[in-house]
Amino acid sequence: MHVVKRDGRQERVMFDKITSRIQKLCYGLNADFVDPTNGNSNGLVPMLRVYNNTARYVDQGGNKRPGAFAIYLEPWHLDIFEFLDLKKNTGKEEQRARDLFFALWIPDLFMKRVETNQDWSLMCPNECPGLDEVWGEEFEKLYESYERQGRVRRVVKAQQLWYAIIESQTETGTPYMLYKDACNRKSNQQNLGTIKCSNLCTEIVEYTSKDEVAVCNLASIALNMYVTSEHTYDFKKLAEVTKVIVRNLNKIIDINYYPVPEAERSNRRHRPIGIGVQGLADAFILMRYPFESPEAQRLNQHIFETIYYGALEASCELAREQGPYETYEGSPVSKGVLQYDMWDVTPSDLWDWKALKEKIAKYGVRNSLLLSPMPTASTAQILGNNESIEPYTSNIYTRRVLSGEFQVVNPHLLKDLTERGLWNEEMKNQIIAHNGSIQNIPEIPEDLKQLYKTVWEISQKTILKMAADRGAFIDQSQSLNIHIAEPNYGKLTSMHFYGWKQGLKTGMYYLRTKPAANPIQFTLNKEKLREREKANKEEEEKERNKAAMVCSLENREECLMCGS
Repeated sequence: MHVVKRDGRQERVMFDKITSRIQKLCYGLNADFVDPTNGNSNGLVPMLRVYNNTARYVDQGGNKRPGAFAIYLEPWHLDIFEFLDLKKNTGKEEQRARDLFFALWIPDLFMKRVETNQDWSLMCPNECPGLDEVWGEEFEKLYESYERQGRVRRVVKAQQLWYAIIESQTETGTPYMLYKDACNRKSNQQNLGTIKCSNLCTEIVEYTSKDEVAVCNLASIALNMYVTSEHTYDFKKLAEVTKVIVRNLNKIIDINYYPVPEAERSNRRHRPIGIGVQGLADAFILMRYPFESPEAQRLNQHIFETIYYGALEASCELAREQGPYETYEGSPVSKGVLQYDMWDVTPSDLWDWKALKEKIAKYGVRNSLLLSPMPTASTAQILGNNESIEPYTSNIYTRRVLSGEFQVVNPHLLKDLTERGLWNEEMKNQIIAHNGSIQNIPEIPEDLKQLYKTVWEISQKTILKMAADRGAFIDQSQSLNIHIAEPNYGKLTSMHFYGWKQGLKTGMYYLRTKPAANPIQFTLNKEKLREREKANKEEEEKERNKAAMVCSLENREECLMCGS
């Protein structure tokens, strides 16, 4: 994982060396003169088209994993409206870059102005330098000073731009939403400078500059493996395994291959690692906790508190043996400020945080960053777990791999139905007919219906609240997908503002919506499909009625997604 800065005045020929994931920061590109030749630039779009074609060209052998660029932009940039159109399905081909991945790096000031329906000024980064170098109050002062000086190129209503963002997300699932001020305010690397972007999967939040390419070394923990046969959770074992992971990732930092010296410099100076998870939903099911239950929410918090504690303890032990990382002095941790302190959260009494803080004050830590729950799309498949921190999307689905496609039933549900004598061909067809949901199958008991809700049946407010609960123990960020069956302006606005006010760093990775058709249903006979079509019409009518209750900035409590 590499994060590099693109300022429009540097050319780093790295594509022949780095063939995996590359993140780009686009601030200095605009429709203005280019130093030192006094030539003209045509703005972001032509340059991003070059990146788009590069991404298509570079892969990891046999086109099994194409190259990928994540492009981050702040919403004050003059080309922001064109940027939001780049992944859309319609429009002129020369104005599109559909193979890139787009993200917004959003300052709090923009959210405040959207909320109060104020004006928003778009600026040329050449004429208004330094906005990417500051955050929080400093950003607001600089931005507003440029407004007073009349340096703006265009003034729009903040809600007009917000609508364009929502429109793009509804059509394409992107741009990702990351909050610049939260990412910087709650970073243990804030002593290095302003963090200017995240990565392709929105869980890495690291400092990068013209002299340093941010690198992160990742590992994930299968959380379901710590559920005991007595349906208790083995936090002690989880902490022990976390400590082993920290030591092993530090060895990787020392022996790793670095394609460019800037990457090696960054990794050895700051020594960031990223511990993630998989199988959180599986752990809840094994504990017999419905995803939305108070017990699941408490376990979610305790799991990440344990991982953070174990990671800090191991990093402190390594610092005692080998010394703290090079840029430790001046960091929040060096001042006794841990991640949960930055969230104003008091940890539970599960671990002795006071004693750990005393050890850290004496020896320091070996790593600047420790936790970053990533998507785990591939590794979770290998281990047979549900991905990352996600609920199950469906209880029956098609898994696509290089060798073909095959149908998969939620193994926990299959076991429970079999043990209760409910699993047969008819039950399988009913689950398929209900798009992987079991909520409207009368033969299935209520306790199983609660336990096996899909993500479409879980309040996204709960998803965001659980993300914030664990966020107090995540010193980088987390890949957080949002699932809304039929998104509209009101639902998305309410959801985004709730996540922002909860203090999330990543407000949204992908917006997932339900497909218009479900290919797996073609395995059913035509009579059953006709019955399902009739039921679908009834459900569509319900959804239309629900959509009439659109939430807004003035009436967020009425939003069915966030107010439920």
